Amino acid sequence: MVAALTPIAFLASSPVRQAWRSLTDDTFAGIHQLSWFDWSMLIPYFALLIILSIYGMHRYEVIRTYFKYRKRLVSEPPQRFEQLPPVTIQLPLYNERFVVERLLEEVVKIDYPKRLLQIQVLDDSTDDTHPFTEALVERYRALGFPIEYHHRDNRVGFKAGALQEGMKTATGELIAIFDADFVPTPDFLKRTVHFFADPTVGVVQTRWSYLNRDYNVLTEVQAMLLDGHFILEHVARCGRGLFFNFNGTAGILRRKMIDDAGGWQHDTLTEDCDLSYRAQLKGWRFLYLPGLDSPSELPVEMHAFQVQQSRWAKGLTQVAKKLLPAILRSPIPVRHKIEAFFHLTPNISYPLMIVVSALILPAMIVRFYMGWFQMLVIDLPLIIASFWSISAFYLVAQHQLNPTSWTRAILLLPALFAVGVGLAVINTRAVLEALFGVQSGFVRTAKYAIGSRRVRVRDAKYRRRSGWLPFIELAIGTYFVWMMAFAIDTYNFLALPFLALFVGGYYWTGLATLWQEYQGRLRWQRQRRLELGTAHTR
Repeated sequence: MVAALTPIAFLASSPVRQAWRSLTDDTFAGIHQLSWFDWSMLIPYFALLIILSIYGMHRYEVIRTYFKYRKRLVSEPPQRFEQLPPVTIQLPLYNERFVVERLLEEVVKIDYPKRLLQIQVLDDSTDDTHPFTEALVERYRALGFPIEYHHRDNRVGFKAGALQEGMKTATGELIAIFDADFVPTPDFLKRTVHFFADPTVGVVQTRWSYLNRDYNVLTEVQAMLLDGHFILEHVARCGRGLFFNFNGTAGILRRKMIDDAGGWQHDTLTEDCDLSYRAQLKGWRFLYLPGLDSPSELPVEMHAFQVQQSRWAKGLTQVAKKLLPAILRSPIPVRHKIEAFFHLTPNISYPLMIVVSALILPAMIVRFYMGWFQMLVIDLPLIIASFWSISAFYLVAQHQLNPTSWTRAILLLPALFAVGVGLAVINTRAVLEALFGVQSGFVRTAKYAIGSRRVRVRDAKYRRRSGWLPFIELAIGTYFVWMMAFAIDTYNFLALPFLALFVGGYYWTGLATLWQEYQGRLRWQRQRRLELGTAHTR
C-alpha cells in the first residue's frame, strides 16, 4: 500500500504540480489592490500592446481583402499598342563591382526593337566599379547595343538624384528601372509595355523573386517577409483599388507621370514610395503583375540585412511625415486614407516594441498577484491580434505562392519572429531619426552575385562596420534571459515562449554580426600578411 502511494505523493510535490497550483492559485484574489505605481506600469504597457494589436488586426484585414479581390488583377493587357513606344531602361549603380557584369549581361538580352530602346547606366561609383563598368558599356556599344554610360562626380540626391539626372537625356516615353542586384527576364518589356496603352496607367510593378532564397536561414526568412508584401499586400491593395507603391526596381513607369507628380525627389530615403503616393494623388493608376517575377539577390549577412531594413524603415516614415497630411486632406475615399496610414506607419511598432520590452518585467512583477483566468482574458485577445496575425499573414502568403511546399514556412516561423525582434534596435533609431528630421546618406546594401556566380563573401568588400549595435542587442538579449529566469522562479511558464523569442532574436542578430565581422577581420589580416611577405621577398 505504501509503495502504491509513493508515485502519487511524488506527483503531488513535483514541479509540474507546483506550476499548476501557481497558475490556478487565487489566494490573493480580492485582497491585493493595485497601487498608483502598479497602474503607472500597466497602463502604458497595455496601451502600447493595444496599438501593436491594431496593426496586427490590419494584417487580418489584408488577408481578407486579398481573398476577396485577388481575381480582379489582370494578367494580360486589355488593349495593345499598334506601334510600340520608345523605352528607356535606367540602371542606377553605386559601387556594385560584383553584380554589374551580371546585370548588363542580362539587360542587353531584353527583347525589344533596338531603334526604340535606350539603356542608361547611371553610375555614381567611387571605386573600381567606375572604370570596370565604363569598359563593359563600351564593349556592348561596339556590339551594337543602344547603351550609354553616365557617371556623376557627386552623389547629390543619391539614387533619386541619379534617376532625375538620367531623365534629362532619356528618350523613352516609358522608363524601366532595375537595381544592380536584379536579373531581368528577356520578355520583361514585351509583357509590361502594352498595359500602358491605357493612358491612365502610370506604373506597372512586377513581383520580386530571389536567386539565393535557400542560401541560409536568414535569406529564407527574408524571402518570407518580402513574399508577404508582394503576394498579399500588393495584390490586396491593387485588387481593391487602393494606393500601393512602386518598389524602386523591377517596374516600368510612364515618363509623363513622373513629370506630372513632380519628378524624383530626394528628401526621403524611399524615393520610390514618395513618387508613388504623389502620382496616385494626381489620379494615376498603378498596376501589379504577380505572375511576372523579376529575380533578385538577397543580402546574406545579418548586418547588411539590418542596414537595408533600417533604410526602408526610415524612408517610409519620412514619406509618412511628408505626405500623410496631404493624403488625409485629399478628396480620396476614407478607405484609401486608412490603408495609406497603415501602409506608411507600420515601422512605428519598433520603438513601441522597445518600450514594451522595458515594461515586460515590471508588468510581470505587478501582475504576480493576478489570477490566471484574469490574465488569460486580458492577454489572449492581444496574443491573437499580434502574434497570431503575423503567423497567419506569412503562412497564407507562402501557401498562395507554393501550395505544395509551403509547410516548411511553419518551421521557419520562430526564425521569422526572431529576425523581427532583432531589427527592433536599428529600426527604432531609423524611425526616430525620421520623426526628428535627422538626415542621413543612402547606404547601399552589399551584394556579391550569389546565385549564378558564387562569390566567397568573406573575401568580398563593401561590408559596413556595425559599431555599437550588436553589443546593445546582446545586452537586451541578456536582460530577457534574466526575465526568463524570473518567470521560471515565479512559475510564469506561459511567458517563456515569448521571452525566448526575444532572447533568440537579439542574440542571433548580435552574435551573427560580431562573428561575420570577426571572420572578415581575420581574412583581412591574413591577406595583409601575405602581401607584406610578398613585398619582402622582392
